[in-house]
Amino acid sequence: MAVITYREALRQALEEEMHRDKNVILLGEEVAQYNGAYKVSKGLLDEFGEERVIDTPITEEGFTGVAIGAAMAGMRPVVEWMTFNFSIQAMDQVFNNAAKMLYMSGGQFNIPIVFRGPNGPAEYLASQHSQALASIYAHFPGLKVVAPATPYDAKGLLKSAIRDDNPVVFMEAELIYAWEGDVPEEEYLIEIGKADLKKEGDDVSIITFGKPLQIVTEAADVLEKKGIHADILDLRSLRPLDEEAILKTVKKTNRAVIVDESWPVAGMASHIGWIISHKAFDFLDAPVELVTSEDVPMPYNHTLELAAQPSVDKIVQAVQKVMYIREA
Repeated sequence: MAVITYREALRQALEEEMHRDKNVILLGEEVAQYNGAYKVSKGLLDEFGEERVIDTPITEEGFTGVAIGAAMAGMRPVVEWMTFNFSIQAMDQVFNNAAKMLYMSGGQFNIPIVFRGPNGPAEYLASQHSQALASIYAHFPGLKVVAPATPYDAKGLLKSAIRDDNPVVFMEAELIYAWEGDVPEEEYLIEIGKADLKKEGDDVSIITFGKPLQIVTEAADVLEKKGIHADILDLRSLRPLDEEAILKTVKKTNRAVIVDESWPVAGMASHIGWIISHKAFDFLDAPVELVTSEDVPMPYNHTLELAAQPSVDKIVQAVQKVMYIREA
């Protein structure tokens, strides 16, 4: 099994799907001549030509709308937003056209399209470029939303997303592209809507998705040294959400901490907390705890920037709280 980076896993998924289906095209800012802002599309222009790997102007609403029209005409576009922060410019196209077209056309138009790019805070990008927008996209029926955290999951889910007949929002992260992991050389797919239990333990369930999986894993190592063993459930897909996996781990450990790098109000973490309290209340030995970013615009100052986000220490403290453990 090869060890490759997250960006190479995405590139391989794109390359393999473009070979498999001539209707798959890639478009976005700098995806062709520059090989992508994060080099995910490296070499694809040379391999597939300018009719299938298309540079666009800085007009997110415009080229997103063009891609939706292409999907209605039978193509399978992959739209690369340089960052999900810029996708805010294209929300009208995504929410009012891509998400609703199948329903409003009476089933006449599928929209087989993928919207992908980096989501969430990175470093030194300040408040306008450090937003985690998963809950906003997951809010709209008609969209599927995925947020893989490993190269293996990224490749398998992107291939599934490209083959899906529905619009899929595919959330990556700027700090995740260089992360490495095992990826099989043979083809595989990962079903959208299936969570993955990354680590097993009996004392507490830590539920997360996307980039925070790394600090959750680090926190679990710290907790093990304290004699606390955690289930780590990586949701991978936010819509559809694998409620069965969420309830299964909570019913096993009886305690839950949800880690989400977006804001706390009306976020994925609060929604999952409601699911647990609504459907597994009798199994809980403690109130569900959330670890999210602070409810403020992201600071530019790096010390404040780190303080505003979930951390290993915050996760450890939350786990100790649901286990009623007080440090001496």
